Amino acid sequence: MNNRPPRILLVDDEPAVLSALARLLHRQLPAGPEVETFTSPRAALARAWEVPFALVVSDYRMAEMDGIAFLKEFAEIQPHALRLMLSGAADFDVLVSAVNAVGLHRYLIKPWDDDEVCSVLQGAYAEFGRQEADRQLALERQRQLGQLSPEEIERRRLEAEEPGITRVNWGPDGAIHLDD
Repeated sequence: MNNRPPRILLVDDEPAVLSALARLLHRQLPAGPEVETFTSPRAALARAWEVPFALVVSDYRMAEMDGIAFLKEFAEIQPHALRLMLSGAADFDVLVSAVNAVGLHRYLIKPWDDDEVCSVLQGAYAEFGRQEADRQLALERQRQLGQLSPEEIERRRLEAEEPGITRVNWGPDGAIHLDD
């Protein structure tokens, strides 16, 4: 990735939940990653096009879109970020659907236990770091073996730094659509 610390994205349509989670993370992980919060899944998706995140934690039940739909769209933008879901309902069908649809890393139940949430997020953050290091080693190995062109190396570097930068949104008439 780049020199910025990886971020954690929190998405819940209840501002009080976001505030409580953000406070908890800042208190328990003071030297840790940046935490960004959004009450709107659409706004969070727009932000995902701008900066990379290590982890995304989404509520399941939100008015604008459910957590599975949000995480599915998020995964298309940032496939390497680890995805976690937070829900007030311990619904087994929702959990299975989330794991299958979006490759969910963990499912957390509201109300949560502070120590458990911090432990899960610290573990996920460490796992993201290991996976990122593995991706970099694999990329370096492919480069050494001459399996990647200089253009592909640059494309991957740019994607890691600015997710979505190498993608073009084409309209049905062949026009390029620019995002706001």
